[in-house]
This record gives sequence, C-alpha cells and structure tokens, in this order.
Amino acid sequence: LWSIMEFANPGLLGSAKSFRERYAVPVERHGSAEAAAQLRRITEPFVLRRLKTDKSIISDLPDKQEMKVWCNLTQEQASLYAATVTDMLSRIDGASDDISRRGLVLATMAKLKQVCNHPAHLLGDGSRLPGRSGKLARLEEICEEIAADGDKALCFTQYAEFGGMLQRHLSARLGCDVYFLHGSTNKSRRDQMVADFQDGPGAAVFLLSLKAGGTGLNLTAASHVIHVDRWWNPAVEDQAT
Repeated sequence: LWSIMEFANPGLLGSAKSFRERYAVPVERHGSAEAAAQLRRITEPFVLRRLKTDKSIISDLPDKQEMKVWCNLTQEQASLYAATVTDMLSRIDGASDDISRRGLVLATMAKLKQVCNHPAHLLGDGSRLPGRSGKLARLEEICEEIAADGDKALCFTQYAEFGGMLQRHLSARLGCDVYFLHGSTNKSRRDQMVADFQDGPGAAVFLLSLKAGGTGLNLTAASHVIHVDRWWNPAVEDQAT
C-alpha cells in the first residue's frame, strides 16, 4: 500500500520507516483499530474498489453459494490415518529438538491430507482408485450430476500427482474428456484447453492444480468450483474460485 501511494501521491503516507511505525506494526502486529481507521481515512479518497456484490456492475450475476461436503473415510483410509499418526508420535519421542518435532508434525499433516484424498495418493503405488476413498466417491457423484445437467465445473487440488490420477479416473467414469492444468503444462496446451473448455461441448470437468490454476485464468463457462483438498491460505482458494 505504501509503495502504491508513494508512486501515485508522493509523501501522502510519509516515509516507509514512519509508515511502518505509525500503521504497519500497530495494525499487523497489535491489531490496532484506531491506526487502521486513520489509515483508511487517509487513503479512502484515492481507492476505487469494485465489489462483486454491487448489482450495478453485473445485474444478472447470481449470488455465490458455498457448500462444505463431509465425506467418511473408508476402512482402509482410517487404518492408514491411524498408522500415520502413530508413526509420527513414536518419531517425535525420539526427536532431538523442537525444530525436528515441528518438521515431523508438518510432514505428517501433509501425509494425512493425502490419506484423506485417497490411499493410492499416499502410497504412490499406482493402485486402483474405485471403492477406496469416501472423498473420491462423493466427487464422482458431484461430477456426474454436473455433467448430467449440462453444466461445467472447475476442480482444484494442491497436488499435481493426485490431479493426474483424477484425470484418468474421471475421464473414464464420465465418458468424456477431462482437462488437467498443472505447473508443467506449456502455454500452447494451456491456451488450447482453455479455449476448448470455454467454447467446446466436450469437457464437463477441468482439473487444475491450485498454484497453476489460481491466477491468470478466466474460465466463465464453469458454474461450479470444487476444492478437492484445502489449501492453508483461504485467500489463495478465493482467488482460484
């Protein structure tokens, strides 16, 4: 904010040092409502903000509906989950310092997210997908309903390897193309998939890795957005949606 205002209105917010002392530290570190209000009063005349809730911008844009879908673990998933936690606890007991313990906890959290996606995602053994994941079973139902209604959906995952598994499985399940955009997709292939998804009748589902698909895309053909696994920063998910 200081950099933008210094460029547009030099001196408005003082020096970078004084800005940090008067606003950045009190607001970000101490949650000062007074400093935030003062900063808002100073910058408000220069900030033009457009909200999606403003009906004067797009009068026929429907309200966004968000829904969390809870899925039970299969017996295999529950067993892997328990085993992963047990392994972490035993390794933490032998950890030599706090940094090592924290690293083990973070690594285990990532493994547990993979278990919740699918056992084959954690194991990385290329084994079959059907019937082994409660989350995958529900995703299949959602995608089938969307395709049957003639709608289109974007499906985000933070794991490129899991996206590759889903692409093959959902394509066979739905009987149509399922596109997949990830960090290794070249620009020409990306542009082709976007154009086909926007204008073509073929693909009902477009899979995207969260980092590759979260910016620089405008896929207006989709009326549904699915986050298969959650990212730690909600703002990244919001931007992707």
